Amino acid sequence: MASTMNEPIETRLFINGEFRESSSSKTFEVVYPYTKEVVAQVQEADIQDVEDAVSAASVAFPAWRDMGTEKRGAYLSKLSQLILESNNELAKLETLSTGRPISQFFDARFAAQFFGYFAGGGWSAQGTASLNTPDHLNLTVKQPYGVVALIIPWNFPLVMFASKMASALAAGNTVVLKSSEKAPLTSLYVAKLIEKAGFPRGVINIISGFGNPTGAALASHMTVRCISFTGSTATGQKIQAAAAKSNMKHVHMELGGKSPAIIFEDADLETAVAQTQFSIQFNSGQVCSANSRIYVHESVAEQFTKLFREKFAAVQMGDPLDLATTHGPQIDLLQYNRIKEYLDIGEKDGTLSLGGDANDGFFVRPTIFEGVAEDSRLMREEIFGPVVAINTFSTETEAIEKANNSEFGLYAAVFTKDIDRAVRLAKALDAGTVGVNCTSPTSALDTAFGGLKMSGNGREGLLYSLDSFLETKSILIKTASL
Repeated sequence: MASTMNEPIETRLFINGEFRESSSSKTFEVVYPYTKEVVAQVQEADIQDVEDAVSAASVAFPAWRDMGTEKRGAYLSKLSQLILESNNELAKLETLSTGRPISQFFDARFAAQFFGYFAGGGWSAQGTASLNTPDHLNLTVKQPYGVVALIIPWNFPLVMFASKMASALAAGNTVVLKSSEKAPLTSLYVAKLIEKAGFPRGVINIISGFGNPTGAALASHMTVRCISFTGSTATGQKIQAAAAKSNMKHVHMELGGKSPAIIFEDADLETAVAQTQFSIQFNSGQVCSANSRIYVHESVAEQFTKLFREKFAAVQMGDPLDLATTHGPQIDLLQYNRIKEYLDIGEKDGTLSLGGDANDGFFVRPTIFEGVAEDSRLMREEIFGPVVAINTFSTETEAIEKANNSEFGLYAAVFTKDIDRAVRLAKALDAGTVGVNCTSPTSALDTAFGGLKMSGNGREGLLYSLDSFLETKSILIKTASL
């Protein structure tokens, strides 16, 4: 499988500007979810490798901090261009790691855009000045933390790499990034581009490994002053606890979701169907913001569900490297078996009206359950698969109550032509993002993305990410009286 690439797949750790094997020489397999063939044997970082990476970042920090926005930005700009030029290689690596259809690959363009924006984005790290205190000039300034740790998930690894890395570097921090053990290959490929761009040694360190011990060591490291994580809520809780027990490092994270979409009787049903079915089918449902709960007004429920079923079933399952494929397998056996458990719950607690296990490798067909009890685990827990529950409501109040009856609050959507109702719902729904007549993965680069409740804390986005990697200092200057 590895021979299908134009060049050998990079599998080593990138620490202090050099590629090297792990200190333990341990490796782990990356498997193509479609064929189950081993794509690569990747070096597995352990605690000593974490120590080496953090130490390298710590040594590199003062010079990177003092380099200034313009010179730091030149490196980011170069990396942006190199990522764009590597689109095809990155697309293949992402598909081989995750099983997401290569036809859906947008990630290199997105990543290049983030690095390109933050090449000049560091200039917005502004403070304030005040003469309000007699005989004082008082300032606030924004300063980088120092060494920051970035832990990214497996479903969109290149997107997450760029959205965290670009802003952390632009702010003046040095970085240790841990990719997911399920999808480390694009991160390691970008490490080669970082080397090619000429970044100073130690500014960026990229390690591959598991949550334990690698991620845990980063979360509890006394030199790491800030950590940014995207992944499951359960892992986020462990990271926050480790951060608190160690040095109270600043933590921001985007976690799980159980995102609702509400379809009112006056909605454009064709549009609502097209968007909601894509939301839960995209990347085989392995999207934190996917609208896995749909509430439809009872007067249009039959019509909506009929249209949804037709559109949802019309996917082309097959080899994700084939451009004709629109629906890939789940990433691995663990995820596939997890979804199968929820399929059993759904059949017990509701009515299966479409899909189910494809009985073909790790494939799960686009699946609909109807009439599921609101207290069912299917309605309350994140499945992370192409499984949607469609229930009905009769009043606006009921719709809001059902949508908000969740510990998650990442994304919510409302489909209606009534602007007053849209505004009421946008205010009432417990979600970090509310889409009106649109749903996830719809987003805007200049708005804040993040969750309420157990969906996380902190916000990401072109205009928001930089602040997550800066802390505020007050400087009080007493002036002599005349």
